[in-house]
Amino acid sequence: MSTIDMSSIPLWVCLPFAALLACIAVMPLVAGEWWEKHQPYVIILLSVLFIIPFAVLFGTGTAAETVLECLFNDYLTFIVLLFGLYCVAGNIHLEGDLAGSPRVNVLMLLLGTILASFIGTTGASMLLVRPVIKMNAWRRNRAHIMVFFIFLVSNIGGCLTPIGDPPLLMGFSRGVPFAWSFHLLPILAVNTVLLLLIFSVIDRRAYRSDIVAGMRPDISGSGTKISLKGVHNFIFIGMIIFAVILSGVLPKLPAFQNAAGETIGIHIFGEVSFPISSLIEVIIILLAAFLSFRTTKKTVRVANHFTWGAIREVAVLFIGIFITMQPALMILKAKGGSLGLTEPFQMFWVTGALSSFLDNTPTYLVFLTTAGAMDFSSGIATTVGTIPVKMLMAISAGAVFMGANTYIGNAPNFMVKSISEENGIRMPSFVAYLTWSVRFLIPVFVIDMLLFFL
Repeated sequence: MSTIDMSSIPLWVCLPFAALLACIAVMPLVAGEWWEKHQPYVIILLSVLFIIPFAVLFGTGTAAETVLECLFNDYLTFIVLLFGLYCVAGNIHLEGDLAGSPRVNVLMLLLGTILASFIGTTGASMLLVRPVIKMNAWRRNRAHIMVFFIFLVSNIGGCLTPIGDPPLLMGFSRGVPFAWSFHLLPILAVNTVLLLLIFSVIDRRAYRSDIVAGMRPDISGSGTKISLKGVHNFIFIGMIIFAVILSGVLPKLPAFQNAAGETIGIHIFGEVSFPISSLIEVIIILLAAFLSFRTTKKTVRVANHFTWGAIREVAVLFIGIFITMQPALMILKAKGGSLGLTEPFQMFWVTGALSSFLDNTPTYLVFLTTAGAMDFSSGIATTVGTIPVKMLMAISAGAVFMGANTYIGNAPNFMVKSISEENGIRMPSFVAYLTWSVRFLIPVFVIDMLLFFL
């Protein structure tokens, strides 16, 4: 990409991104139907309001390269992964007479938290969101269940492997050992226990309220009967996981590098190219989604109340987020090293706070590179430099955990919200969800800091 003096980018170029965040927060409350109908047009308008001033400041070619780099090397692989997991998980149906009691809900959240590190936060979320909704369909008070589902399954649970969350995959591709993330296991254990205890108290109160109101689960027969339909789709989830791992491994191989050691790719425009490794990832994921639909009966999707609404909304909103957040990321890259972040607890909070509103993968990479440039003499050897274990833990935990702070902090968050609303659950607004984060997540993160990062 053409050289840009990122330190010269004015803050006002970030206004379209700020305006988009404001729209996501406010418009569903003040003009919900209008916003739902006109989202694509607002996204186009705000994207243009970023692109034109950026082109005036830095040239049309640079603006085109910036947008194309974002679309091909960030957004395309991001949305294809979500699409693939959305399709495959939608073809797996959990059938049974489990009722959404506090004990069952805790067990389901625990299961999802464990699975998230091994099939990804998106995979675990899409696999379990519909069963959790179904088993709690008889209840009136259930929005809190999906909020804690986002906290644990869609975010915190994905911290143990590079498969779990994209920031860790980027660390793996830059030399962080695959199994290193298990350093985060004690933090995951503390957070899971604390949040499940809090959830259990809240859910028990809501459960009693529902019972007092005369609500009862519709369970016939005796005993607990559970069955899975579309079990063969776990093969396709395996294909997707394999594709994600390949995307981190292939660029390191000589066959996928040119003479200068750069990753080879398909030329798009200017200095923008689409890596062959990413193309292979996209093809495998789309093939998995296609085979999933071809080999699964439509009745399974009908039983899951499968629609395209959630993935369509995520695709539209996040293309706007990815495009308009570019100047914010550039400013962060230019000034990240001058922020004076020398302690792990500082890295934890700054990486986490920015990951709550920006894409957590580039935010992670900015601070990974910043830490690598500090000339530490001991720690984990990566391609960006040697980073002390505690510092790397802080950056990783901040990026993965604090994606739970907002609906846009991590893509599964918004998908869970959308699917929940499709199934009649009245989810908190953007601002109301923030209050849940402040009340329950931030105190847990303070405990993390005191126990692990001071």
